[in-house]
Amino acid sequence: MTRPRLPLRFAQIIVIDCSAHEHMSLIPKPLQRGLETSLNPIVAWLIDRRVNPNVLTSVGTIVLAGSGVAYGYGIARLGGALLLLSGVFDMLDGKVARGREVVSKFGAFYDSTLDRVGESALYTGIALYFASGGVPEWALLPAVGITITALACSLMVSYARARAEGLGLECKVGIAQRAERILGLGVPSLFFGVGPSGFLLLGIVTFLALIALITVIQRILHVRRIATQRAPRRTQARVHAPALAEFDPKGKP
Repeated sequence: MTRPRLPLRFAQIIVIDCSAHEHMSLIPKPLQRGLETSLNPIVAWLIDRRVNPNVLTSVGTIVLAGSGVAYGYGIARLGGALLLLSGVFDMLDGKVARGREVVSKFGAFYDSTLDRVGESALYTGIALYFASGGVPEWALLPAVGITITALACSLMVSYARARAEGLGLECKVGIAQRAERILGLGVPSLFFGVGPSGFLLLGIVTFLALIALITVIQRILHVRRIATQRAPRRTQARVHAPALAEFDPKGKP
């Protein structure tokens, strides 16, 4: 008797069925369209002045790193504001690149790499805040561990898509892509700060770690399904691809 594959069966239970919810997002579609529409005048202004999209990417990364510094010092409202601002730059660079018709492979690589740099700086700042007394002593180690887990899962969300696309497979599924993670942390921080004894911030980071983990599992199951459907009966050679991010060339999912 063949034993069931318990890890995959368990994963299928705790995550949403990707085949039925390929484009599901925690951000409502009308809100997404509203945000994009509100940026159109800024995009047009930047295109008229021939602003290089890579400059916008660089500025956005600096702003995101500044958010990490603010969180590190416990100034969560400033950190949240800077995080949301970095998300605006994250949307602008892709729109400007497409509007100017200067989409390039280097632009995609640069955008992806700096996104990971900024995200690492953000979570490092949060971990340093917890480690320096942001939470009660008994919660210090769990808080730092959860923050590291959130960072690792966040990076894996991006890597899973990059690796799949390096193999020629589409992989844009998941409930927690970059925009969801930015809004999920930035909005509560902006309005409520770190909360009593830092527990609000810890709760948000825990939630982000969880939804990022679910997204990684969703993408694994999705790639497994489509790879099984497309795979020939003979063994194929491994294909290696660089670990880029979850974005199309200078575009966003």
